[in-house]
Amino acid sequence: MATDTGGGGGPCGEPELSDSLRTFGAVLKALRDEARLTQEQFAPLVRYSVAYIAKIEQGKRFPPRDLLDRSEEVLGATAARVLVAAAGSLTRKAGLASWFLQWAAIEEDTTSLHAYECRVIPGLLQPEPYIQALFERHLPPLTQEQSERQVTARLARQRLLLDRPNTTFSFIFEQALLERRLGGTPVMGALLDHLLAVGRYRNVEIQVMPLVQEDHAGFEGEMYLAETADHRWVGYVEGHGSSTLISDAKAASHMLQRYGKMRSQALSHHATRSLLEQMRGGL
Repeated sequence: MATDTGGGGGPCGEPELSDSLRTFGAVLKALRDEARLTQEQFAPLVRYSVAYIAKIEQGKRFPPRDLLDRSEEVLGATAARVLVAAAGSLTRKAGLASWFLQWAAIEEDTTSLHAYECRVIPGLLQPEPYIQALFERHLPPLTQEQSERQVTARLARQRLLLDRPNTTFSFIFEQALLERRLGGTPVMGALLDHLLAVGRYRNVEIQVMPLVQEDHAGFEGEMYLAETADHRWVGYVEGHGSSTLISDAKAASHMLQRYGKMRSQALSHHATRSLLEQMRGGL
């Protein structure tokens, strides 16, 4: 597995902790101290947990957009303007493996993104407990600091789903990935809850490929496809710490045909939701 896989999700190289994240965290802490608020006092006022605020101040989490708005209510308009300025230097690509950066840049400017996974749940759909479960199983083993860096990078990328409401995101993944119960029941519960929540976004469609599907067009393996701003399609595949960007129009067209076929073979978005709810109730 690789630190942030394009779509998928294993660990990939050893990313550096973003200087911009550390700077934002230091600014937030200074403004909180100026307001004479402890983390324990500040966190409930902005409706986040103390542990989450601590990780943001340490530069280990990408700050949610809601935090900026909520901070204005607590710290005042001037402090909020300082936070917005500090947030302007942040990048979702901080901490990503070098071989993944080209695809990450394409993700940032895509009008449509399609993903099919047969290895792990797509990276853009992974909740934090699932990400941590993946990194705990990484070989060679990661240090706690390495794991924290990679969790930060992946959670930051997931903001794309909210920050690009006019981009359509389509995900197909194998039912076997749910049946596997990676990480045990608590991780599975968090995963199912997260998939059900993200599946409610108007720009996100999630489909599960059933365990038994005799006519399966995805036998060649995982794939990612993005439609660029000028309406060209680009493909991407990865595995074992390497990746391939597919810019040839004919090759990308073939991938798009396979993906379209799989959308007709997988459970519909509504049927997928029913399956997820059924599995959640069965835990």
